[in-house]
Amino acid sequence: MFKNPLAKTYIPDQTLRNQALERTTHLAISAHQDDLEIIAVDGILHCFTHPDDSFTGVVMTDGRGSSRAGRYADFSDEEMMQVRWVEQEKAAMVGNYGAMIGLMYSSEQIKDRSIQDPTDDLVALLQVAKPKIVYTHNLADKHPTHIGVALRVVEAIRRIEPESRPGQLLGVEVWRNLDWLSDSEKVVLDCSDQVNLQAALIGVFDSQISGGKRYDLAIMGRRMANATYYQSHQVDEATHLNFAMDLTPLIEDDLRDVVEFVNEKLLKFQKEVIDLLRG
Repeated sequence: MFKNPLAKTYIPDQTLRNQALERTTHLAISAHQDDLEIIAVDGILHCFTHPDDSFTGVVMTDGRGSSRAGRYADFSDEEMMQVRWVEQEKAAMVGNYGAMIGLMYSSEQIKDRSIQDPTDDLVALLQVAKPKIVYTHNLADKHPTHIGVALRVVEAIRRIEPESRPGQLLGVEVWRNLDWLSDSEKVVLDCSDQVNLQAALIGVFDSQISGGKRYDLAIMGRRMANATYYQSHQVDEATHLNFAMDLTPLIEDDLRDVVEFVNEKLLKFQKEVIDLLRG
């Protein structure tokens, strides 16, 4: 199914791969191990409590270039790759994922748009899974590999017949939050429930947390801050929120320019700031 012979599949309930993919309703495509648990908590929590729906996670890179410190400081790239995949399997088990796919490309391959295999693999997967909603990185993220993944997701969906495309594509915040995005354009994802499960999903990635990046604290803090600062004149109705950029227009109109699409949002933010200053 996949062009990369190193690609990995993990199905927690042991269902055959294609059957597991065919039951997918919520699909997330991320750059790195642990990104899924940040960008797709909305879908993970939904499927966890709705047994008729199923979450599939896809990680595009192999984890070889991960930062490492402490007990992981002397790990080779090969050892780090193995550690990060085991952590991702643990998250899939904790979150009751329907399927977990690791495409195992390098970050350099993902960022090099002339290499088509990663996009081809996404097309093949999407044609089998046929999800209702897809989560990926937002197009204003500051991590170049995240941007590489988001662009490939848009391209892959555009290569599918319109009637077989997902109904919604969301780009969620990771390496740059979306507080700046106009409230009228934010997709607000309420993740107030099952905070213990959310913490557990992030907590299994010990190689990053012990290695000096406290994602377990940072992501829960961001979600709480989003809820508190979302509305300045209203009492909070949620305790944890994720913000997303709605990328659906890009898969509804194949001629819509991606750069112009993001620039329109930046210009709208600029105008709102200036208008408020001018009164």
